[in-house]
Amino acid sequence: MAVKTMRVEGLAGGKGHVLIKHLLDAEQMKRSARMYAEVTLEPGCEIGFHKHTNESETYYVLAGSGDYNDNGVIRKIGVGDVTFTPNGSSHGLLNTGTENLVIMALILLD
Repeated sequence: MAVKTMRVEGLAGGKGHVLIKHLLDAEQMKRSARMYAEVTLEPGCEIGFHKHTNESETYYVLAGSGDYNDNGVIRKIGVGDVTFTPNGSSHGLLNTGTENLVIMALILLD
């Protein structure tokens, strides 16, 4: 399978852009997941605050640091941290560091 990388401007209304490297395609994920990808946020870039409906999302931080918005509560995250946003909840992520913030993102369908 060819890995597909996309540059997305203003993801979920966020500042700047993100690079999304899709590691599995829809056929491979069947009906269990919507996305499994490595996501890179350059300094100052963000994934805007958004709600998950009929799905959950997990982030695992591979590099960098940032502010994670968990339903309106901001907390610092860095290498090795894991976040989980269940169905019906909202989140966002801002790279507040000086290096790229790289995460693994998994969206599972409910």
